[in-house]
Amino acid sequence: MLHTILFLALLSSSESSAATSTALPSVSLPPELARVLSDYEAAWSDRNADALAALFTEDGFVLSGGHPPVRGRQEIRRFYSTRGGPLSLRALHYAIGGSVGFIIGAYAEKAGAPDDGKFTLTLRKDPAGRWLIVSDMDNGNRPWRAPTP
Repeated sequence: MLHTILFLALLSSSESSAATSTALPSVSLPPELARVLSDYEAAWSDRNADALAALFTEDGFVLSGGHPPVRGRQEIRRFYSTRGGPLSLRALHYAIGGSVGFIIGAYAEKAGAPDDGKFTLTLRKDPAGRWLIVSDMDNGNRPWRAPTP
């Protein structure tokens, strides 16, 4: 009996750890939200800080791991001026309600590669009906390690 209980405990433990290491499936976005991700990928890949900043609201935020918050298009442009490279974004979940919405997603250097990290984009429609990023928060999938003294 004890062996059966131990076996079942190990089995359920291995199933739950396997489930957490499996990538979540992508979801399809409506075209107006998919445009946000495709424009972001293109601008990041081209290392185009002007195009990246233009995807944000005037008072938008970048909340990137390991950096203080960055606020406003001009500061976002400056922050992104030294960043960029290969990037593939995919959506895991999204919602829109009126003029606000969000995308939860994952990123990697190339499509089909294991996820390097995850992100959330909060969005707001501008008066012309174009979705812009209010905040972009990302962090990598590598385990965090406390600095050694």
